[in-house]
Amino acid sequence: MKTASGQPPQVVVVGCSAGGLAALHQLLGGLSGPLPVPMVVVCHSGSEDMRVFCELLASRSGLPVEEAEERQLPEPGKVYVAPSGYHLLIERNGRFALSIDPRVAFSRPSIDVLFESAAEVWRGQVLAVLMTGANSDGAEGCARIRRSGGTLIVQDPETAQVAMMPAAALELAGADHCLPLPEIPFLLEALCS
Repeated sequence: MKTASGQPPQVVVVGCSAGGLAALHQLLGGLSGPLPVPMVVVCHSGSEDMRVFCELLASRSGLPVEEAEERQLPEPGKVYVAPSGYHLLIERNGRFALSIDPRVAFSRPSIDVLFESAAEVWRGQVLAVLMTGANSDGAEGCARIRRSGGTLIVQDPETAQVAMMPAAALELAGADHCLPLPEIPFLLEALCS
């Protein structure tokens, strides 16, 4: 299976909000093993201590999950989660940057900020996944991913715990794939192989 650009992906970016922890458990747990590219996640979890959040995801999925750090270079096979209270961006050199700039779509970290920076760096080599959530954060970032030639996967809003976020993204950006959550891990593996 090919990405929208026909190019191999360099990164998978994931965004979710309300219902996100359960969705991430299902997404990561549905993978047969680590992906050959880094996965970078923004989840509006409400948790101040993202280390515990990362430990939960790692223990349930068996994948290496850690909190993203300033200037860190993401490695294939690992899952990185945005720290609470910081926007997570990808710099031109592929390293992470953390920002305390104002909230975007009422959120910090913002899915839009991550998706837009990833699109700027990797263009058609970005795979983006947007799942359950109770606001419209991520919709602008999804549109940017698609304009840059990246591939967008949106959880079918009818199957999302909270439909607002995926519905807003579909309305603004459309999607290359709109699927129930249990099907997304298989698609990610197919697109990354």
